[in-house]
Amino acid sequence: MKAKRTISRVLTALTALIIVFSGLMKLAEAEEVIKTLTNLGVADYIPVLGIMEVVFVALFVFPRTMRLGFILLSCYFSGALATELSHDGAPLNPLLPLILIWITAFLRDKSIFISDEIES
Repeated sequence: MKAKRTISRVLTALTALIIVFSGLMKLAEAEEVIKTLTNLGVADYIPVLGIMEVVFVALFVFPRTMRLGFILLSCYFSGALATELSHDGAPLNPLLPLILIWITAFLRDKSIFISDEIES
């Protein structure tokens, strides 16, 4: 159990750091980010997207709001994945954080994915 908890915490921290870094790069208006998001047609929303990433990951990190953060991050990165795919972009950019979010959420709270109730 201790190993699972440690792995869960490490993955949560890694996931959070990646997403916060991405959000801060948007808020800092890094040149590469501006270029990429302009090509995707969302240049007008860069600061909003950065704020969303930081807020959603904050919700995900705290146990009481983890489920809400999980849903919001899943929706955010699924939308980013759809945008990348529809513009012949790099689908791995949103797919990797999405995979980390799902793995981390599963380790932290399996009930999000698997019901403990036995249906009759």
